[in-house]
Amino acid sequence: MTALSKEHRKLLENTVAQVRAIAVKGATTVLRDQFAVGEPSAWPHMSPAECALRSELRAHGRQLGDKRDSHRNTQELGHLIQACAYEHWHRMLFARFLAENDLLLDTEHGMAMSLDEIRELAREQQRDWQELAAELAQRMLLSVFRPEDPVLRVTLPQETRLELEAKLESLPAQIFTADDSLGWVYQFWQRDEKKRINDSEVKIAADELPAVTQLFTEDSRPSVAPTTAFSIKSGRPDPNALR
Repeated sequence: MTALSKEHRKLLENTVAQVRAIAVKGATTVLRDQFAVGEPSAWPHMSPAECALRSELRAHGRQLGDKRDSHRNTQELGHLIQACAYEHWHRMLFARFLAENDLLLDTEHGMAMSLDEIRELAREQQRDWQELAAELAQRMLLSVFRPEDPVLRVTLPQETRLELEAKLESLPAQIFTADDSLGWVYQFWQRDEKKRINDSEVKIAADELPAVTQLFTEDSRPSVAPTTAFSIKSGRPDPNALR
């Protein structure tokens, strides 16, 4: 059994904490400024497809706990922004875990692809290799990264994607092949939020519960749990998550 070294655990912790801030900023920009999710109505220039996605995003936000002002038709964005940031980062992260363990499949041919093969294919398609890997991972993990999830159908700003890709690229391969890495990921994602809540001494309600205790209410449960797609001990995907 290979566990994370103290140095690598600290590196993963700091990187994930930084990533959350980057992803939240990008999610805020796309949901607030591009899709006008919190506004009373869509922007005039939005296409019918964008308006339809906006409606799905608003409905999803309410499902997560964002409240709509019935008089002004404005809507909170907090829960939706966090979900969008979480899903996009973890899709990238899971792709790297799969690739580093030679488990990322070309779903068309059912063949495992090495990182070198993914990078070569990305060069042929003139795409970023991590973007391609995330796309392949989503096809493998349809029960984890659901195609119908509206937050995964928005595109984060290019600068956000580049920052996230750089952070992911900065992590050494040993982190992704260690047996306990995924067990730390969610704790590190919630690190700063947990500290904020604990320091504020607010009463723990449904919104604060996941960060402080790692327990979930039905509405607060993330769709990507760190152990959903992998067995931490074996480093192999859970076959129930692959379809």
